[in-house]
Amino acid sequence: MKEPLLLDGKQVSSSIKDELKGQIDVLKKQGITPKLVTILVGDNPSSHTYVQMKANACKRIGMESERIYLKSETTTEELLATIKKLNEDDQVHGILLQHPVPEHIDERQAFDAITLEKDVDGVTSHGFGSTAFQLNAYPCCTPAAIMEMIDYYQIPIEGKHAVVIGRSPILGKPVSMMLLNRNATVTISHSRTENLEEIVKQVDLVVAAVGKPRFVKGEWLKEGAIVLDAGYNQGNIGDCDYDSCYDKASAITPVPGGVGPVTIAMLLRNTVLAAEQKVSMNAMKIV
Repeated sequence: MKEPLLLDGKQVSSSIKDELKGQIDVLKKQGITPKLVTILVGDNPSSHTYVQMKANACKRIGMESERIYLKSETTTEELLATIKKLNEDDQVHGILLQHPVPEHIDERQAFDAITLEKDVDGVTSHGFGSTAFQLNAYPCCTPAAIMEMIDYYQIPIEGKHAVVIGRSPILGKPVSMMLLNRNATVTISHSRTENLEEIVKQVDLVVAAVGKPRFVKGEWLKEGAIVLDAGYNQGNIGDCDYDSCYDKASAITPVPGGVGPVTIAMLLRNTVLAAEQKVSMNAMKIV
């Protein structure tokens, strides 16, 4: 079998960012600079790294970013008050609450406190429902990144059988809906699914989003399957056993350098779109 197509997230991300720079230049001429605010509760080292990466990405394309650090002892009520203040700030176009938050905080309540117009990470219940029904909302960034890579590499998915391994509300479930809306036949599975190996052997496309290192084995795959690994575990390891999957796949994402860079690019895109939407709304008010 020939070498699989390497789905290069860095290349896709660069293409998106190049487009965004032009959109940002137009906004700046109108006196608007897209601004993303990230809230980090606690001192999770990985979360600090992710927040810094997002801030750096904003700076590189001319966006503004702000990081709000809250102590681990922060209550749900205090976090909600912070979100409310940002919702009311006209200079802020996107709000991102870094996951995970400390266990004593009601994360779902906090996510849902973000106004839909600023939910650029697609984490609210309203946003999830709107995405599922193909209404106007910003999609979750990692699922959107997966779909962006499928489009960039012109991977046919209509009528194909896809399995999504993972059921999180910000990854597995929304990407399942997105694939379904694009006429794929979708099986939603997870780490407790019985006979998962047999299910994976039947499908054309595998989305691994289970949060377990090297969980998906190459021997599970149908010959020529497409593998999109959305996992990122300690040691830069994905949810797929890359080497064995590489030998069976027709196309595969690396980890790192696959879905991850595109996820950040989608966050930037959503924030720029939110800023453009704000300008449009302001123009309508003037008229």
